[in-house]
Amino acid sequence: MSQVIATYLLHDEKELEKKAEGIALGLTVGSWTNLPLLEQEQLRKHKGTVVSVTHLEEDERVNEYFGKRLKRGLVKIAYPSANFSADLPAILTTVFGKLSLDGTIKLVDLEFSDELKRQFPGPRFGIKGIRNKLGVYDRPLIMSIFKGVIGRDVDYLSKQLREQALGGVDLVKDDEILFESELAPFEKRIIAGKNVLRQVYEETGHKTLYAVNLSGKTFELKEKAKRAVELGADVLLFNVFAYGLDVLQGLREDEDIRIPIMAHPAFSGALTPSEFYGVSNPLLLGKLVRMAGADFSLFPSPYGSVALPKEETLGIAKELTKEDEFLATFPVPSAGIHPGLVPLLVHDFGHDSIINAGGGVHGHPDGAAGGGKAFRAALDAALVGRTLHEAARESEPLQKALALWGAHEVKA
Repeated sequence: MSQVIATYLLHDEKELEKKAEGIALGLTVGSWTNLPLLEQEQLRKHKGTVVSVTHLEEDERVNEYFGKRLKRGLVKIAYPSANFSADLPAILTTVFGKLSLDGTIKLVDLEFSDELKRQFPGPRFGIKGIRNKLGVYDRPLIMSIFKGVIGRDVDYLSKQLREQALGGVDLVKDDEILFESELAPFEKRIIAGKNVLRQVYEETGHKTLYAVNLSGKTFELKEKAKRAVELGADVLLFNVFAYGLDVLQGLREDEDIRIPIMAHPAFSGALTPSEFYGVSNPLLLGKLVRMAGADFSLFPSPYGSVALPKEETLGIAKELTKEDEFLATFPVPSAGIHPGLVPLLVHDFGHDSIINAGGGVHGHPDGAAGGGKAFRAALDAALVGRTLHEAARESEPLQKALALWGAHEVKA
């Protein structure tokens, strides 16, 4: 049977079984026992079904938060595919549309039947495809971010891009708040970026990809993306949650937009932070972003300036990389990352991940080039089990980075 099964974390004063049945009916046929038998038979294929109710222990902290004693539990409800079209807006509206307004219910996960999953594209390139573009197969990738570029022109961006590439990073992305401007228009950024990175490659033999921020009015995005492809853009950065997952899927499925897409989590924090309501991070930033077609998914790391709980970040990474019919999406734990955190990142997220830094590159005493070199030295050390302080004896950039930010070694 084609269906989607939603898992919810429920908090309620009523019996959870009764609450679950109310959700299953309320979001599908509306009522059941009061319907004539003929109507029941006609509507049976549309009726939501409670799959399971798992009771959790009462939590005093939760009761204190809500100001009353509540029962807690994980509830699974199946929604027949006959009720909705095979697109994420329809599915999310079905399983969590008006229900999201309840305030005591969190959407934890969605399980899609095989028939339904086949309606979604997944990444075009995935981890393997990105590695093939760079020729890097045996380590995590390193990415840096343009910083302080609002109000700056293309020449300034070009110089910053060159410094980052000379530091040895594998990717450089636009800041997500860098939009179309007279000083640094989209097309000129792509052209200038390609020229800079070609020059660095000719000088050093090191290849770097540039992710340009795709922005503008929704119905103009596809034509703008196609123009980016014509100009030779490497990667598109996309603020997916400002536009919607379905827009991401539309870009991915367009055969004229055959370049990787990097999903930025901006605005997702309006949906995910509460443990009591909203949507779980592994579902939103992991499973759904992958299904819709992102080749990279950025999310807050468990260590930096905008940290998520470690179990949530590992849950996101698992959803992005676990065995599935979709290609794997690169996990990109971000925010507040510096070279001293590299051992933790490698230990927790493994080789198939991207180490992403802004201030940790640009804030280096030797500038962005020095920051990139410090990250490369830290990564080389972590991969062979050397401590950062040992590696710093042979790398002045790493030595300066550790003096500034410190080191977080992985303890055996």
